[in-house]
This record gives sequence, structure tokens and C-alpha cells, in this order.
Amino acid sequence: MTEQHSHQFERGTDGPKVIVVGVDGSDSSIRAAAYAGGLARRQHALLAVVYVQPVLAAGAAAGAPVAETTDAIAEDLVAQLREATEQTKGIFDIRWEFHTFRGDPYSGLVKAADDLKADAVVVGASEQAGHRIVGSVAVRLVKAGRWPVTVVP
Repeated sequence: MTEQHSHQFERGTDGPKVIVVGVDGSDSSIRAAAYAGGLARRQHALLAVVYVQPVLAAGAAAGAPVAETTDAIAEDLVAQLREATEQTKGIFDIRWEFHTFRGDPYSGLVKAADDLKADAVVVGASEQAGHRIVGSVAVRLVKAGRWPVTVVP
């Protein structure tokens, strides 16, 4: 004997509750953030903006202030988000959070999406030519098949 549950549509509860967007300061990631912000606003969802700070091997980073540089990028991204939020305050109100992780972009976005229980992930299309051969973060996220993924050109 199987038990059947009736599923009732609830107005205002369908759609994503948490949208994760990956940003790295590139033009395509800024467009992805704008697109994800529009989705979050229309769906009344939380926009979780994620920046993954790259970590280089000790030998590769010798003499290069990598941590300070990536921290500065994170601070700049937060400043841009705050400025955009202030400019649209009262017109477009969006709930957003900024998260930063260290590591490779794919693993960082997966961790963020899992930790935040993301309903959707938005990323910008890769601007690096080598990714056409090896595969971009966006392609790897799509192949993971764990969330709907939108790739913004």
C-alpha cells in the first residue's frame, strides 16, 4: 500500500529562496551579479554573493602579496555592492549577503551553495581562452547537476 501526499500550491512560496552568484571582479561576473540580483528581487529571495579568493602554492606565491591582493578585491566587491544597493534603495530592495572563501572557484562555489542551501547558482561565462579546452567553472557546476545553473555571458 502506498501513501499519497497531496501537494498543494502555496502562493508566494514557489521559486528560489537562496540564489548564489559567483563574482571575481570580471565583467561577466558583474553582469551575473546584476542578473542574479534581478532574480532575487523578483523572487523575494536572498542573494548570496560569493567571492572565492585564489590560493597559490607556496612556491608560486613567493614574493607576491596574494592574500593582500585578494582581500583588496573582496573589499572592492563589497563596496560596489553597497553602492549599487544604496543607489536603488526604495526602488529595488534586495536582501543580500557577501561570502568569501579561499581555494579554487569551483570548490568554493560548491561549498557556498551547499552551506547556504542554494536553490540556484548564477555565474558569468569564462573570459579565459583555455577554459574552452579544460572546462570552465560554469561547465563543471552544470555537470555536477546539483542546482539549476545560469551562465550569464
